[in-house]
Formats: sequence, C-alpha cells, structure tokens
Amino acid sequence: MGNHHRAELDRHFAWLEGKMPPRLAKFIGWVRKPSSRLVRVPLSILLIVGGIFSFLPVLGLWMLPLGLILIAQDLPFLQGPMARMLGWIERKWMERKAAKRPS
Repeated sequence: MGNHHRAELDRHFAWLEGKMPPRLAKFIGWVRKPSSRLVRVPLSILLIVGGIFSFLPVLGLWMLPLGLILIAQDLPFLQGPMARMLGWIERKWMERKAAKRPS
C-alpha cells in the first residue's frame, strides 16, 4: 500500500510542477530527488515551523502544507494523507477551472 501512496504523491507533484514557473518547477524537482535529502529535510522543517508562526510578517500559512508535502517524501506514514490532500486540491482546481470556462 505504501508504494501506491508514493506513486500517487509523485503524480501530484508532477501535476503541480507543470503548473509552476519553470525555475520553481526545476527547484522542486531537484529537492525531491533522493540525493537532495540533506537539503529537503531541513527545508521541510523550516517550512513547517514558518507555517506554525504564520502570524508573523513574511511567514505564511502556505508554508505548513508545503513543508508537510516535502517531508512526506521521507516519512511513509505521511504519504497517504498528503496524497489525499493533493488529490483534493487537484479536484478543486479542476472544478474551478471548469466553472470559469464560458458555455
């Protein structure tokens, strides 16, 4: 079951990277590589802590889910919940995009 969640997480990452500007997508792709673990884990922790302190200027709530998604690469118990969250986000994105199309 863990491989299913990992594959689903990878699919959602690929979808998100396709929606990002090229430089940001390239950085996210690099951070997700297994060889970037020494950068990914501290970056994830910093994003999670920044999200917790989102009431401060510059820091925002957007940092918390991004940190959780990145750390899910290394913590299998988070892969399922993060894959479900990304699936929900993708569905809402598609619904919103479909609602904006002129009939």
